[in-house]
Amino acid sequence: MPQETKSNPAERPTLQGLVASREDEAALLAALEQAFDYRGDITLHLNDNRAITGYIFDRHTGRTLADSYLRLMTADSDDKISVHYHTIARIEFTGRDTAAGKSFDSWLKKYVEKKLAGEKASIDSEPLE
Repeated sequence: MPQETKSNPAERPTLQGLVASREDEAALLAALEQAFDYRGDITLHLNDNRAITGYIFDRHTGRTLADSYLRLMTADSDDKISVHYHTIARIEFTGRDTAAGKSFDSWLKKYVEKKLAGEKASIDSEPLE
């Protein structure tokens, strides 16, 4: 099975803080799809009241919720686990999207503005926090 490619984060607004639950199944499915492109941690609240926080790195969308699952690296360990969609009660986009607002075009614009203003402009990346 070929690996799916994540989309360009500059093409979409940040999802940090978004919450979707089984109460609106279409919204939950849409949020699970968006979570695949999210560059931050998400928290899944499962039907059995467990919560799992981590980074989604893969998913398989089947014909039914029972056939669909995602894989994530948990935030508190190096474990990689699979979670079937039908076991998910709610998803929260809890972690900071580290790619939000970062694009080559915006970097280049800032670089040129600094150079034209006579300021020091560097090709070094900015710190995350």
